[in-house]
Amino acid sequence: MKIIVREAPPRSVWALQQAGVHPLLAQLYAARGVRTADELDDGLARLLPPASMKGTPEAAVLLADAIAANKTICVVADYDCDGATACAVALRGLRLLGATQVGYIVPDRVVDGYGLTASIAERVKATGADLLVTVDNGIASIDGVARARDLGMQVLVTDHHLPALRDGAIVLPDADVIVNPNQPGCTFESKAMAGVGVMFYVLLALRAELRQRGVFDASNQPKLDTLLPLVALGTVADVVRLDANNRRLVAQGLKRIRSGALPAGLAALFTAAGRVTAVATGFDFGFAVGPRINAAGRLSDMTLGIECLLTDDAGRADELAKTLDGINRERRDIEAGMREQAQYAADAMIDEDEEPPPAIAIFDPDFHEGVVGIVASRIKDKLHRPTFVFAASQAPGKEHELKGSGRSIAGFHLRDALDLVAKRHPDVLLRFGGHAMAAGCTIAEEHFEVFEQALQQVAHEWLDAATLLRRLDTDGPLAPEYRRADLVDTLHKEVWGQGFAAPTFSEEVEVVSQRLVGEKHLSLKLKHQGQPVDGIWFGHTESLPARVKLAFRLDADEWQGIKRVRFLVEAAEI
Repeated sequence: MKIIVREAPPRSVWALQQAGVHPLLAQLYAARGVRTADELDDGLARLLPPASMKGTPEAAVLLADAIAANKTICVVADYDCDGATACAVALRGLRLLGATQVGYIVPDRVVDGYGLTASIAERVKATGADLLVTVDNGIASIDGVARARDLGMQVLVTDHHLPALRDGAIVLPDADVIVNPNQPGCTFESKAMAGVGVMFYVLLALRAELRQRGVFDASNQPKLDTLLPLVALGTVADVVRLDANNRRLVAQGLKRIRSGALPAGLAALFTAAGRVTAVATGFDFGFAVGPRINAAGRLSDMTLGIECLLTDDAGRADELAKTLDGINRERRDIEAGMREQAQYAADAMIDEDEEPPPAIAIFDPDFHEGVVGIVASRIKDKLHRPTFVFAASQAPGKEHELKGSGRSIAGFHLRDALDLVAKRHPDVLLRFGGHAMAAGCTIAEEHFEVFEQALQQVAHEWLDAATLLRRLDTDGPLAPEYRRADLVDTLHKEVWGQGFAAPTFSEEVEVVSQRLVGEKHLSLKLKHQGQPVDGIWFGHTESLPARVKLAFRLDADEWQGIKRVRFLVEAAEI
């Protein structure tokens, strides 16, 4: 592990301090590319204008016409947290704006697979729908959109994924309207927006269109900001890059949650996770609430998650949240067993004292396809290699297929790697898609070894020694005057996440004592710049030398009403 200190440009630090930003926050923001205090303004007025996203004006007209004609609208969702929140935002928002006939369908991970397929289009038609709206999917659903159009439905695709490639060229579905910041010709500045954010922007454009038609005026228009808690949750849970626009969406959602203005289901999920809404953070979204919704799509039926986000009945919300919490506990048990098996398989690939191969691919017939992505992420974190984990398909008639989920490291574009594998081995990949850091694919079981070798070959060509070296970017030493509990609270209130990392400090400290707690965590007594401070390294059992360079985050624990700062250790450079 190499611990790196981010550079904080002095000019930016000075400009932020002159604008009244706390000196510590000024340093942290500058190191993350913020140059002026204006960039920190999280007001709704600072959001990028909806009309600047290609397709939103046309989508607004399509939806406004459908509402005026009292057409039946069906939303086709996805089975992860982004898809669930996008679906809930779509239904809540469309109803707020006057739609009376709105329903949804969410594909089953095992039976249907991902996205709008031809069979899903047929199911939507059977509901009597006139207009099909996808959320968090659809940009690569060429056949599904075509089938929906053949059946006489209008189709609005809202998505944020990359378009499909055929023979190296981008191909788009023949939808009536496509809204996606990553489609060709879209100049929208925030390419990192999650699916739920895209749908929220469509609703903003629809409200403007209805206002222009005189359906309501600015004084009595529906307040779409009530949807922001769900937008914030889906944005963080989907681990998209928190650029300035996404940070504003998350900050606005958190403000409303902290004030108690949130849907009943989201409040119940916070309670089930043991989290307090009054001090909600992005961490709660990513590690407490989001996983409980995702668990439904992984092991059961995402309808449970969507219904939890849609209900306004506190009793029903509590019941659904407890069910989701139970499913998440089951997911954790399955994941723990799979992770142990996957780690054993990964270790078997590596000879003692040798580096891991440039990419990892693992298959076990006992793996559950709903959890392979999480396990791939854990293996990737441990070995610092692009990793795919496969499970046998449970879909009827597809038992010979393997469904894989991959996670990558910086410098290795996973979707592009799969595209190259497909070009070199045309018969291996049955389906694939995704992003730079996460992707999925389906292969025949007999082609697993070919896929593994092909992926490793691409990784060997693309990754150099510097990229394969595990590194952790930090904010350098922590000035002793900032080792205060009130500053811990200040840091926690800010919006941190993917692409805008939470503050992590690093410096050499003295290890006064150390002991194991719970058999798997290292409890530490440290001296930081001559002053005592407690530390904890979760999931780490190996002892540390008397002096060591640590990377750590700030936390505060409370004992008998007194808050004390402690260091949450992330890594050691030994």
